[in-house]
Amino acid sequence: MTRRNNPPYTNPKPCEHLSDYKLKHGFNGYKSLQKFIRTTPNGRTSLENPNTKVPTCDSCNGYRGRFYFCLVCSSISCSDHVLFHNQSRNGHDIAVDVERAELFCIVCRDQVYDPDFDKAVMSKHRIDMPNVESDGKSIGERLCKRKKSGSGFGVVDQMRDLKGPKESALMRDQRAKSCYPLGLRGLNNLGNTCFMNSVLQAMLHAPPLRSYFLTNQHNRETCRKRSVDRLCLPCDIDGIFSAVFSGDRPPYSPAQFLYSWWQHSANLASYEQQDAHEFFISLLDGIHEKEGKIRNRNRENGDCQCIAHRGFSGLLRSDVTCMTCGFTSTTYDPYVDISLNLDTSNYSMTDVAKKPIKPNESSSISTLLGCLDLFTRPEKLGSDQKLYCQNCQERQDSSKQMSIRRLPLVLCLHIKRFEHSLISKMSRKIDRYLHFPFSLDMTPYLSSSIVRNRFGNRIFAFEGDESDISTEFEILAVVTHSGTLESGHYVTYLRLRNQWYKCDDAWITEVDEEIVRASQCYMMFYVQKMLYHKADENMSHLTTSSKEEALHRVAGFS
Repeated sequence: MTRRNNPPYTNPKPCEHLSDYKLKHGFNGYKSLQKFIRTTPNGRTSLENPNTKVPTCDSCNGYRGRFYFCLVCSSISCSDHVLFHNQSRNGHDIAVDVERAELFCIVCRDQVYDPDFDKAVMSKHRIDMPNVESDGKSIGERLCKRKKSGSGFGVVDQMRDLKGPKESALMRDQRAKSCYPLGLRGLNNLGNTCFMNSVLQAMLHAPPLRSYFLTNQHNRETCRKRSVDRLCLPCDIDGIFSAVFSGDRPPYSPAQFLYSWWQHSANLASYEQQDAHEFFISLLDGIHEKEGKIRNRNRENGDCQCIAHRGFSGLLRSDVTCMTCGFTSTTYDPYVDISLNLDTSNYSMTDVAKKPIKPNESSSISTLLGCLDLFTRPEKLGSDQKLYCQNCQERQDSSKQMSIRRLPLVLCLHIKRFEHSLISKMSRKIDRYLHFPFSLDMTPYLSSSIVRNRFGNRIFAFEGDESDISTEFEILAVVTHSGTLESGHYVTYLRLRNQWYKCDDAWITEVDEEIVRASQCYMMFYVQKMLYHKADENMSHLTTSSKEEALHRVAGFS
């Protein structure tokens, strides 16, 4: 029997309603939309009616929430009435999100991507761009001079294919003003893919992964020759790294990667919003599945040497102690992330009048250290969880305590903000604020610290204790979630060269750390301190003159 190769890559199937709209109306709707397009200095695009600054719904006159501009009749509907508008008017299927200037299919109830729509938006930018004269300096000279103006770069640099000298000069000047670190590039939303874009932005700047792919340790040509599979997730990840660190600034569309990931995770293959944490686990699993076969081919035992586990994998220790005789059973389990329950011990208990109020999620504060304390705190197992004691030779009441046996190079902490009630059969999001440090010392949560503390901090040799273990971490990225469980949006904040950047799909902007601290964090990526500063130092020296030179110097990890 002959083996059949997987079909070659094809673009994800476009929205049929968008295709029908373009067949019937062409680009008329896109052109009529241009007079409403407005762009902020940081490159964020939205729609604005010159006659009214605050959009209102044509059905209910409401002015709160999200609004959609119908491309057929130019009416505006709120999120509560946009479906009613579609059902009452045949063929009015495609609209534009007023706040984000992104295409939205009302029938699919999802964002859709169309490169022709992007071109229409870009041409509006070109029309509005003021006349700027070149100052005579080269791009490299201007790139070396950091101008902290807070302006974005994504939309203007999409004009790089313009032929005219005037437009090219404008483009170069805008690029010079937006001297952001190499590798900061927006990712287009391909239809509710903010969950994917947010995690990819963090992974693209994680030093182990960045070094691995930028130094060609996964060679796409070699991979294609030795594999019969036409689809390879690490190959498509390598393609994203090459595109993002090429020096190009226009937002990149990771469509080929999305298609490849769909093949790997068929249960998640849809344009519906997915969970960023599930995507992160699935992504590392996909890398391990391919790279593990190659890296562990000649290894009969020992830790997996694939880049996913070398960079993100650690070891958890679980101690279950019999409450009758004190016998302790210890097990070890690998992890690539640690999921933490929100600590509910800290509350703001008074209102303005200094009267006690009932604590709620908006008035309560959790801390990351409190969450880690809760994770490593002993807990008594319920009567229905009695475990078999080897010493007593029967099932006994027990207590369980978790600790961290080995820390990874990149520590991913996942905050459990979504919970499901078995009683009400309903799921909900927890909107409690979490305070987290930018520098994190994990010493109190190591197994050596936990076990010694259990026995009164007695000094004794701990199996496998290493004096050179690195326990100090610096924060690299924060993935945040805003909105509700059913309708939300993911954004990533990246910390590069001690400056925070907001990665909101296609848009990249500088932000102050107060904005990051006030965000509703869902996932946090911490990097071992020495590795973080080494990678940061290598990044700070970049004044790219060639792609190859840039990629080798930016690696920052070996």
